[in-house]
Amino acid sequence: MADSGAPLERGVRRDHERESNARQKQTLSRHQRITESEVFRKAFDEGRPQVGKFMVLRLAQLKCGGLRLGVVTSRRTFRRAVDRNRARRKLREAYRRNRAQFTPGADVVIVGRHKLLQASAQDVEQELLVLARRAGLMEKDQCAGQ
Repeated sequence: MADSGAPLERGVRRDHERESNARQKQTLSRHQRITESEVFRKAFDEGRPQVGKFMVLRLAQLKCGGLRLGVVTSRRTFRRAVDRNRARRKLREAYRRNRAQFTPGADVVIVGRHKLLQASAQDVEQELLVLARRAGLMEKDQCAGQ
């Protein structure tokens, strides 16, 4: 679709602008992400690892009722930056799609494993739910429903 360059009426948006705004609402806000290294260290020290084929999930309990995500993809596991970024995107997307099922009150740290790159999005989501259930991140009645 070619853009004519003509000015738009007030309140009218182009399709691509509408799509980008919808995409932004689906992302994790800064308050929903772990950015401090101390929080990652706490999750690694406190949290009992839940190990899966594609990822390792660790939890650090919070005093307030928030739910935040931290993703780790190491250079040792994923040599190329492209692979590290792809692995991060897969893990964040699986979390974003399922975060409504998780009980608040924890920092969630997910460490990507090498087989993650060959996994489908559905396999990654299923494993995330299994590990979250095992770690106690999901309520009991939600576990019985699946």
